[in-house]
Amino acid sequence: MPSFSPAASVWAATAAPGPDLPVFTGERRADVAIVGAGFTGLVAALTLARGGASVIVVDMVEPGFGASGRNGGQVIPGLKDDPDTLDRVFGEATTAFAGGTADLVFSLIDELGIDCDPVRGGWIQASVKHLHLPRLESRMAQWRARGAAVEMLDAAGMAAATGGRGFVGGWIDRRGGSVHPLAYARGLARAALQAGAEIFRDAEAVSITRGTGGWVLGFADGGRLTAGQVVIATNGYTGRLWPGLKATVIPANSIQVATAPLPEDLRARILLGRPVVSDSRRIANYFRIGPEGRLMMGGRGAFREPRDAADYRRIEAALAAFYPEAARLTVGFRWAGRVAMTRDHLPHIHQPAAGVTMALGYNGRGVALASAMGRAIGAHLLDAANPLPLALSAIRPMPVHGLHPLYATAMIEAYRVRDMLER
Repeated sequence: MPSFSPAASVWAATAAPGPDLPVFTGERRADVAIVGAGFTGLVAALTLARGGASVIVVDMVEPGFGASGRNGGQVIPGLKDDPDTLDRVFGEATTAFAGGTADLVFSLIDELGIDCDPVRGGWIQASVKHLHLPRLESRMAQWRARGAAVEMLDAAGMAAATGGRGFVGGWIDRRGGSVHPLAYARGLARAALQAGAEIFRDAEAVSITRGTGGWVLGFADGGRLTAGQVVIATNGYTGRLWPGLKATVIPANSIQVATAPLPEDLRARILLGRPVVSDSRRIANYFRIGPEGRLMMGGRGAFREPRDAADYRRIEAALAAFYPEAARLTVGFRWAGRVAMTRDHLPHIHQPAAGVTMALGYNGRGVALASAMGRAIGAHLLDAANPLPLALSAIRPMPVHGLHPLYATAMIEAYRVRDMLER
């Protein structure tokens, strides 16, 4: 079973310890069983427990072990598609849901008093290509028409907002911001426990069968959990618990680095107000100020797990290009986590059998989106009159999914070439 080394990420090194949790053993029963203690599972558990349901959450390691505790902590509203497209394909209710995901995160943090360094400094989508600016301006205008606090930034505005080099323009969405994601996950776990949910660590669910008393989860260590409803919320760490589900997403590694704390002269010039930034390239980089004033940058990594510092050279080169003055700083942390990518770049909700709900495929926007999805699923299970934010879809495994590292790597390299050729 994997472990979470305290030295693996800047988040693990700087978060307060999580709640002391028991290991799952024996036979247990609940109204709702939730597999996966990330943002989706924890917010769903909190919502259900507050609504009076008995809830048991199980995780193969601990809350926040997966992407929820390793991501860049960027709280970005919306989906990958533009709001006009969302209106056309899914309807205005889905667009409104997507636009409100960041609001939900910050309101939850405030309501629950979670100590996770929340900063609502906005999200900037930056461009190093003039060719991308019309697309960004259209996206900004569409959100502005829906009342969002957004605006375009020219090259001078980008330089002032980021302190970085090479940006020709971009737009800022002031609904966005940042959190310490592992502290946020652990805070959600505490809140769910206080609401009456139970959470078990080191509980790897390996089977699910329909029994006379509901659905029965079997565990690697021999325990059994029976529940009337089951939520599977494992995203980029999805295994073979349900047939075909693993093959609906590509678990891509997102790698990150964090420098030593910035000296005062750089801290006074870089990312004032602490916005979070991602660029507009097909294979994007993302960056922010992290704990202790460290400059953080992340981006797509190889599909295998990183082995040494050489696997992070591309990200460190990008950091040096945007912030040459920071390149002289020691890199204090290097780590990776899995992002669940889907073919249509949208999250998916499945209900393949009565009493089983699954949500996954956040495509790199999981802090806000997974939190809001957990709230929506919890509310829906309490009362079916509460709508789900996306239409249900069938489980459609990708063809030759086992070869995905090969063809996805080829696709990523092709995208990188296109990014380099564009002006």
